[in-house]
Amino acid sequence: MTEQESRRFERFERGTDGPKVIVVGVDGSDSSLRAAAYAAGLARRQGALLAVVYVQPMIAAGTALGAPVADTTGEIAEDLVAQIREATERMRGIFDVRWEFHTFRGDAYSGLVRAADELKADAVVVGASEQAGHRIVGSVAIRLVKAGRWPVTVVP
Repeated sequence: MTEQESRRFERFERGTDGPKVIVVGVDGSDSSLRAAAYAAGLARRQGALLAVVYVQPMIAAGTALGAPVADTTGEIAEDLVAQIREATERMRGIFDVRWEFHTFRGDAYSGLVRAADELKADAVVVGASEQAGHRIVGSVAIRLVKAGRWPVTVVP
């Protein structure tokens, strides 16, 4: 080993240069829950904070018709938090990960962009769209990748 190689090994650094904040979008769908599980594993391995984000849709048509949209989306958010807490308790001591739950309002893409910016995300994880129309128009995942502002992982 040369002297230069020896000095390089002496500067070995413990820890990680990986992500410190990982944002995962959840909406209760199977693919978003798989994305949350994947992101939780990544956060655990990297020692990162997992920011679980639910974007409450703003449905103007539903509001105009008098539908209790805010109540329904609020219930979804509460249910998601309950599921996450239950899973966290089941895995305590085996699979510990630091996490926070955040709710944003708007369309899924804008809400996730705002969340990633405000939370200073180093990575974004989302589930693949389960809607057939997104193959033509483009899904939230594709729009996030095209934005090119963070590494984006799309979980099938």
